[in-house]
Amino acid sequence: MKVYKVKVNGKVYEVELEAVNEQAGSIEATQKAAPAPVTSGEGQDVVAPMQGTILDVKVKAGDAIKKGQVVAILEAMKLENEVVSPFDGVVKNVLVSKGQKVNNGDKLLIIG
Repeated sequence: MKVYKVKVNGKVYEVELEAVNEQAGSIEATQKAAPAPVTSGEGQDVVAPMQGTILDVKVKAGDAIKKGQVVAILEAMKLENEVVSPFDGVVKNVLVSKGQKVNNGDKLLIIG
């Protein structure tokens, strides 16, 4: 990976570029493997994507949820971020509550 400095409208930005492989007229970007779902003994965990404060929990234990459904609202750096379920299932346990501070990677809920 190479780092370049780019000037746009008088402001300098650092940009990281990843090398790509070019073969027979097609371009392939090197791909990273998707992270595997985190599992605990009870089911699969939904974790906080960043440090922040839980503004709202949209589900409760026993709710059936779909992949991509919003399960919580996390405030970080004065922005509201939707935390979505990475898979289908039933909420087994909600581990956070409104107003609680969380760190990146903290378990928010368990889906079975």
